[in-house]
Amino acid sequence: MKKKFVSNLKCIISIIIYAFCVLILFQQVGFRYQKAASHNVINAFTQKRFEDFYNLPKNSLNMVFIGSSHSYCTFDPENFDSYFNIYSYQMGTPLQHLDTSYYELREIYHTQKPDVVVLEIYWDVLDDTFEMKQANSFFEVLQNEKLKKEYIKKVFPLGEKVKYYLLPMRFQQDYFAYEANQIEKKLEEKYGLKNKKIEYQKGEEYYRSKGYVYCNMGMLPGEYNETNQFKSLDGRYWELDDTQSSYVKKIAELCRENGSELVLVTAPIALVSMEYIKNYDMIHNKVAKLAKQIGANYIDYNIVNQQTPMLTNDNFRDDAHLNDSGVQIVDKHFRNWLTENTTYFSKYRQ
Repeated sequence: MKKKFVSNLKCIISIIIYAFCVLILFQQVGFRYQKAASHNVINAFTQKRFEDFYNLPKNSLNMVFIGSSHSYCTFDPENFDSYFNIYSYQMGTPLQHLDTSYYELREIYHTQKPDVVVLEIYWDVLDDTFEMKQANSFFEVLQNEKLKKEYIKKVFPLGEKVKYYLLPMRFQQDYFAYEANQIEKKLEEKYGLKNKKIEYQKGEEYYRSKGYVYCNMGMLPGEYNETNQFKSLDGRYWELDDTQSSYVKKIAELCRENGSELVLVTAPIALVSMEYIKNYDMIHNKVAKLAKQIGANYIDYNIVNQQTPMLTNDNFRDDAHLNDSGVQIVDKHFRNWLTENTTYFSKYRQ
């Protein structure tokens, strides 16, 4: 009996040691994945955006922009600050969902009391209950550990919590995207394809100031047809997710508690992309209804551009984001819209 107990104990210990070794190896792979994520230029832009934000003087902001990449690719604070004589800041993050927008705004309110909060609201992040990659992008730059723990506790589904603490699963998307890019570069160099690709898309993209990412590139040819991400989108089948819509309501309440005026805006996607989407008005109406429920003014630049054309495909860096030429056009229009539709900027009405 004693021998059997000892044998079983040794077996259990061996299993524990083996599992521990596997876990260590698994996490080492995770560190490699995390390192690959650090090479992502978009992550670098986000890092710089938050570094600059944390260095701002306390209570120095009049207006803040929050939302997804459509926010930091559409609203250049310099276009508003020089015109209104204010100080604004761009806090968009990649793929930012509304749960992240809520927690990001709470972090903003720790040091700032903006008079106006501009929430960029994009339908593709409104139909997901949860998305790990965008949450991790936020966590990589968030300095408030207490807020991060609350986010994980209250927002993360159980299975996603496990994934978050296992680094290979958390960073696998960044890693494989990085590896694919490296392979592509080697093939271009080996087979002389590099110059052919560069002639398709010329220009530059860089983080400039106040959270804004400058870009003067144009769309690649494929984004007009075969690689366009909107080819199968039909508004008849699009539905607001209850979780994300609930965070829009929480954002509205948070703004009221802090005395900020909230406005909602949908940034434009390329005209060719709009041509692919069926029944876009059904998507717009659902978002507009949500804005009405929370008592916020809302503008959809896809609708605006349909009614009064002001953008062409040349104003876009890809099938969904503006380049700086488009930014100048939209920001000018949005300045005028703010003066007509917000209390704070009403003093600028002519």
